[in-house]
Amino acid sequence: MTIVEVLTEIGKRGLMRPFSYLYDGKQPIGPRFRVIVPFGGREIMGFVTGVRQTGFSKEELESQLGHELRFVSSVIDREPLLGDELMELAKRVSDYYMSPLVTVLQAMLPKSLSPRRSSLKAPKIAYEKWVRTAKEEVPSLTPRQRECLRLVSRNGEVRKKEAGTPSVVKTLVDKGYLREFSRERPRFHIPEAEREQAHEPTVDQQKAIEEILSSGKKTVLLQGVTGSGKTEVYLRLSEHFLREGKNVLMLVPEISLTPVMVEYFSRRFGSIIAILHSGLTPAEKYDEYRRIKRGEARIVVGARSAVFAPLGNIGLIVIDEEHVDSYKQDTPPYYHAREVAKMRSEISGAKVVLGSATPSLETKARAVKGVYGFAELKRRISSQGLPSTTIVDMREKSSRGSEKHIFSAELIAKIREKLSRHEQIILLLNRRGYSSFITCESCGYIFDCPNCGGHLTYHREDGMLKCHHCDFLMDFPARCPECGSASLARVGFGTERVMKEIGVLFPDAKAERLDSDSGKVAKAASGITRRFHDHGFDILVGTQMIAKGHDFPDVTLVGDVLADIGLGLPSYRSSERTFNLIAQAVGRAGRAEKRGEAIIQTYNPNHYAIVFGARQDYEGFFGREMLSRRSYGYPPYRNLITLTFLSEKEEKAAEFAADFREMALKQGFADVEIVGPGTPFLAFFAGRYRRTLLFKFKKSEDLRRFLYSETQRLSGKSGVEIEIEVDPLDS
Repeated sequence: MTIVEVLTEIGKRGLMRPFSYLYDGKQPIGPRFRVIVPFGGREIMGFVTGVRQTGFSKEELESQLGHELRFVSSVIDREPLLGDELMELAKRVSDYYMSPLVTVLQAMLPKSLSPRRSSLKAPKIAYEKWVRTAKEEVPSLTPRQRECLRLVSRNGEVRKKEAGTPSVVKTLVDKGYLREFSRERPRFHIPEAEREQAHEPTVDQQKAIEEILSSGKKTVLLQGVTGSGKTEVYLRLSEHFLREGKNVLMLVPEISLTPVMVEYFSRRFGSIIAILHSGLTPAEKYDEYRRIKRGEARIVVGARSAVFAPLGNIGLIVIDEEHVDSYKQDTPPYYHAREVAKMRSEISGAKVVLGSATPSLETKARAVKGVYGFAELKRRISSQGLPSTTIVDMREKSSRGSEKHIFSAELIAKIREKLSRHEQIILLLNRRGYSSFITCESCGYIFDCPNCGGHLTYHREDGMLKCHHCDFLMDFPARCPECGSASLARVGFGTERVMKEIGVLFPDAKAERLDSDSGKVAKAASGITRRFHDHGFDILVGTQMIAKGHDFPDVTLVGDVLADIGLGLPSYRSSERTFNLIAQAVGRAGRAEKRGEAIIQTYNPNHYAIVFGARQDYEGFFGREMLSRRSYGYPPYRNLITLTFLSEKEEKAAEFAADFREMALKQGFADVEIVGPGTPFLAFFAGRYRRTLLFKFKKSEDLRRFLYSETQRLSGKSGVEIEIEVDPLDS
């Protein structure tokens, strides 16, 4: 008998082990094949991890194992789904993120190849009919038939629908003059870009290129101010590795930035590029994935999931804007593309370049310690320096220039000035989902948790301020504890409100909006940015999507409508995100020949994230924020793992979390802090209540083994599921 070890598609923590099945079919089967198997009264998809032959009968095997063995129903694939490198990568991702291997595989593969039952209904290869000549023409053919045959003969091969009228083509095929065959029809085409010669690198760029190539470190941080030409460094590095016969993986943080980067690479390298990101249709993604796997592309450009591209012989992996949160998957297996890229580098030997004007604190700290290599671009390419910035204190009533208090008098005046000169403006308001917080209009005080330093979030339903780190809560205050003022503002408005205000104040101006609503479709987002680049309208209003990676030569003014909106988010990274967003947004202005300006509106003008962001002083911010991270025990000083307990019954989730905490404390782990049980921001989601435990530690393999084994043992018991998130960004 043939015994097949199969991971089921269910992927629950309690079902992480392979299940044994028997196979007696004639079709070849092996590791990394997908199969259909009976499981729990239904048929589901499985992923084969091992195959072995045995001389025992079914009855003998069942007697040895003590349970019934069922047969594999069918084999889906004709060849292994993954090569050795990607399979090794999947195992490493599964181990590090303590996630079921099948869940990792489902995240890695396009829908059509995913080990889940729904993949059977996903798009498959699209074919179209072609014809070629099989016999020479003879006088007995009609003029129309001879014309068709000569057309095909001249071109060698012709699409059947282009060869002639259907009746004529059918007759020639039936008589053997034409031979019909099928050819795959690609469903995605990268627009052709006009080729360009490589630009002569600046002295700073050339130095950075040499430092990256000569570095003995596999991972190198490229830190460059906005407008310093990091993309040209990526292109030059790509040229180097392509000449060596190696391939290149280029990651960008947002789908909307993919067309921009593809155009840069297409101009330089032509048609050897493929694209992978979730903005493609399932059919397009399937075609691109297979094209990469066949070796027809040497450069892959894409967002987070492109880190799993089936690209062989990789020499260079670039992660542009490496600090951006979107590189972290927010559903299981919760991987971070930056960390996966490093794992892939260890397997393939590729060089990893992390590019940013405002690197994440973890990346910068590793560069400072010498764990990563380091290269720097300190100056802009253009003759203009960094934009001049003005911080506007919105607590001052004299600053408010409109009845609704969205735009300050300074910002209104600057917008009018730029419009009169036919220059362009970017207005940023980063309202990322839940963003309400409470601030004092008199002194700028923001209500923080006294226990862990996290920002308190306003919950309108019960009139309370809550901490989503440690579950501290308090009634909504009557007055500011700092200055006693009763003027407490519930801050929060979005980009649509800004658009309405523009229509009132600047009725002749053309404005468009780009945020997660208007930019859901990648093509829509790229269309908006393209029109703005070509000066199709005057004012671009948007969220963080417009603050990074774009180069708009006519933009001379950036207005951050409410810079401190991010400071109200319940996350230890709120100051870092606020600084990054300001610095990146300000960097969009004055990137060509005209001097750039920025207006930063805030109710908290003295907060260090805003002050350093306006100055674009990364080093100043880094030093200040590292003190805060050390005080509260957050990365890069400590590692984090979050456990989330989910149940349809609130008391069960709370009880399970409390019991797990007590069990963990009894283990006596050295230098491990456990925070919680706590209530996350989304305390009830998808029909289940949620409670969390946060583990802070430096290094503890014992803790990781404990969490892995106990969550696998307990998940699903008593109606409570447990999710593990390694390196959470919001805790």
